[in-house]
Amino acid sequence: MRRKLPQPISRRSVVGALATLPALWAEARAGDARLPAQLFHRDPPPPASAAEVLDVMSFEPLARAALPPAHFGYLATGVDDDRTVARNHDAFAHYEIRSRRFADLDRLDTSCTVFGVRWPSPLYLSAVSGMRAFHPEGEAAVARAARTRATQLMLSTGSSVAPEEVAGARAAPLWQQLYPTDDWRVTEAVVRRAEGAGSTAIALTVDGAAEPRVNETLKRAMLSDNRQCGACHMNNQHDMWRKAPMFAGLDVSGVTRLRPASLTPEYLDRLRRLVRGRLVIKGVVTGEDATLALEHGADALVVSNHGGRNEETLRATIDCLPEVVAAVRGRIPVLIDGGFRRGTDVFKALALGATAAGIGRPQAWGLAAFGQAGVEAVVDILNRELGVIMRQAGTATIADITAARVMRAAG
Repeated sequence: MRRKLPQPISRRSVVGALATLPALWAEARAGDARLPAQLFHRDPPPPASAAEVLDVMSFEPLARAALPPAHFGYLATGVDDDRTVARNHDAFAHYEIRSRRFADLDRLDTSCTVFGVRWPSPLYLSAVSGMRAFHPEGEAAVARAARTRATQLMLSTGSSVAPEEVAGARAAPLWQQLYPTDDWRVTEAVVRRAEGAGSTAIALTVDGAAEPRVNETLKRAMLSDNRQCGACHMNNQHDMWRKAPMFAGLDVSGVTRLRPASLTPEYLDRLRRLVRGRLVIKGVVTGEDATLALEHGADALVVSNHGGRNEETLRATIDCLPEVVAAVRGRIPVLIDGGFRRGTDVFKALALGATAAGIGRPQAWGLAAFGQAGVEAVVDILNRELGVIMRQAGTATIADITAARVMRAAG
């Protein structure tokens, strides 16, 4: 028996089908007083995989659901009222993008070059400590995601996975974030171990002078967690130098804090002599400090306020960026982190003079929700959104994203 082939859809058949809708609608609503929005509503199913997550911010509630309260609180906390945390992202709304309509967009190129290395996009994974608190594989899973996406990884001194293992998972040079402690012998040992693991840059964190931090959100989260911290933290101690693999085998008996009580130009000179590769200064938010860091050997700067975790200044990093860029005058790269949640955020930072943008909390959200695949999805979403806004703005390359492409919002 010959199978009857389906007939092509014609305009007449579509119009005829539409004509039946009122009758079907009346039948569906018979005896039901609900409005259409109620009648046909269903709660959207939760994402079953990282690929189903629509945007970066949607990973945050998934991470909250996947983590114990104290661990999510550690990730979310800022200082005092957490207003600097919020301001970091909200401040991107202060800047509007000026789109040009006449441009050759046949080929879009999101690549950039940092320290002579070509990156596929101006995005990197910034340092986040203790990531096994968010997923059993911790920084190793993040490193594998960085490998599959050819994305630079900055590893925290407080990594919960040894630097050698992370470097092996990344299969490319790391950048090592540095908490130098207040014991120079430990500083030397940490730098040498990082360099031995293949790190080509040491990123000294210079914020966080105040101790202890007033992390109220974290403390509230700990009170709502019914687990005992001592089950995971030996003797209930949270000091990084007592538990992070980076410090394994070192004599840390003289360490009392993660950084010297005073960071001086002389300290920068001393560290510059110690570091064999690139020296990055992370945490600069003023033009004066940018100039000083440059004069004392910095190879790059990161405009950062530690994601609002260390200080309640209410200055968003995107608002700090222009004065740092002006002080540097193109002599060294200026990177930035803090509050990046959209590709448009990255675009605005590039237009204001940043070389690249780092993401912190979002990679941890992705990790907590879906492991390596979650981190990969976060990177993919941001890169995809960056490509979209580049086309919308008429910028075919990263070099086309200049200060003329953004303007300060009125009011």
